[in-house]
Amino acid sequence: MSAYTTRFGSLRNFQKGEIEIISDNPKNFAFSNVFDVASKSAPYEKVVVARNLQYVIEAIRAEGTSAWYAADHDEFVIVMDGAVEVELVKLDNPAEVALPGTNGAVMVRGEPAGKRMGRILLGRGHQALLPKGAAYRFRAEQPGCMIQQGIFGALSVEKWADICYR
Repeated sequence: MSAYTTRFGSLRNFQKGEIEIISDNPKNFAFSNVFDVASKSAPYEKVVVARNLQYVIEAIRAEGTSAWYAADHDEFVIVMDGAVEVELVKLDNPAEVALPGTNGAVMVRGEPAGKRMGRILLGRGHQALLPKGAAYRFRAEQPGCMIQQGIFGALSVEKWADICYR
């Protein structure tokens, strides 16, 4: 039986992954490393690292304070490295911010109108729900890495040629 070693990466210390040899057509598979992707991304750029139909997982470099975002569907975020604060506002009129049926997150212009819901402090491995009808923004004092699950939208960036092996 083979022995496996689990190695936890970070934005500053990761080993770029590789594809394991398989008995199938390699065109059916892609691999990317969220730390590698985030290390080369602009702060809060939503780089798609996995896609299944309209659903995506995006690697995000957390650094400084993001713009405000909202979506017409629930999303969630997991902090992979570092510490991130999520601030939430229950929108007075969500349909004015993220039009019903809009796919993916959208940027909120200015300060969101609504009641402050509070903040969530996330560390490595912590997850938060980003609910439909709420605006959210991220804040990180030091660079970190997150993955966010949602629906592919206008802010989703695809860089497959840069992040995948062929």
